[in-house]
Amino acid sequence: MLTLHVADASPGTAVLVDGALVAAVGPHEELAAAHPDARLRRWPGIMTPGLLNPYGPELLEQAYHPDPREADRLGTEPLFGLRARALLASGPSARGASARRGVQRLLAHGTVAVAGELRSREALDAVRRAGIALAGRPAALPGTPALSPVPLVLLPSLAVGKPARFAVFDVPDRDALVREGASTCVATVVAGRLVHRRR
Repeated sequence: MLTLHVADASPGTAVLVDGALVAAVGPHEELAAAHPDARLRRWPGIMTPGLLNPYGPELLEQAYHPDPREADRLGTEPLFGLRARALLASGPSARGASARRGVQRLLAHGTVAVAGELRSREALDAVRRAGIALAGRPAALPGTPALSPVPLVLLPSLAVGKPARFAVFDVPDRDALVREGASTCVATVVAGRLVHRRR
């Protein structure tokens, strides 16, 4: 089934998805006219190719992402350092659950690819199951590990026949996205599937 995604602040960059692939990219009106039976998903903000987070190992193997049931004791933000190592050392199930929660948080921030060498089976499984792409990264990184890193790294433009990976951010333009950060994400699509939608 065809799905047409359009964002209100960038109607010239609508994306038509067929299964897991991009079928077309172009103005919303043209794509809607050419494919009147496509399911329409309208979003506030701007359409982007999604983000690359360069801190894959730091966020998925070295950080502990608390379960919501642990929020009263551990908070809701990722934990780093000695406390994270102690929590992750409790066993593979703790590492796997943390990595899965970390992946969900990355998706909620418009991340469709991570960089850095993942070595743990738990992190690799979580990334592969979600369909997040893996990439190499430079030896030196400019900032600190974060779900909304500075600077934000947008992936190259979407292309027909390529995997349907993209994110929509509720901002008026890319300058606002840079200022306000990745927490403005309202939708993330990976392999043609809507894997995050802000409620």
